[in-house]
Amino acid sequence: MTITASTVSLTVEDVAASRTFFTEHLGYREQAAADGFASLTRDDAAVDIVLLRRGIDVLPPEQRDQRARGLILAFTLDAGLEAEEKRLRSEGVDITMPLREEPWGERLFQVTDPNGVVVQFVEWTAADHA
Repeated sequence: MTITASTVSLTVEDVAASRTFFTEHLGYREQAAADGFASLTRDDAAVDIVLLRRGIDVLPPEQRDQRARGLILAFTLDAGLEAEEKRLRSEGVDITMPLREEPWGERLFQVTDPNGVVVQFVEWTAADHA
């Protein structure tokens, strides 16, 4: 098996709100869209994102009423964590977990999109933690 790309599919109430959040604040661009669906991508190593409206009939019946919960979409940055937090804050993004450093060498902060999708930004303080 050879994996050529990675995509996370998130079921949300309001596809347009999440699409706007990811494109305006996190550098994603829309690759494809239809009613209740949006596919987002970036030119770097970030995972692609598919947004599906909760209840959409392309999902199997047992998945239609679920929504993205209890997951953290984490992005590891090579540098500039403080600058990213300041930029997002200046754009009016709610920083739902302020910048902090864990004892194991992880520096991180979190934001939450309008549908409750938690996005975490991470930077490692030592190469041996990466």
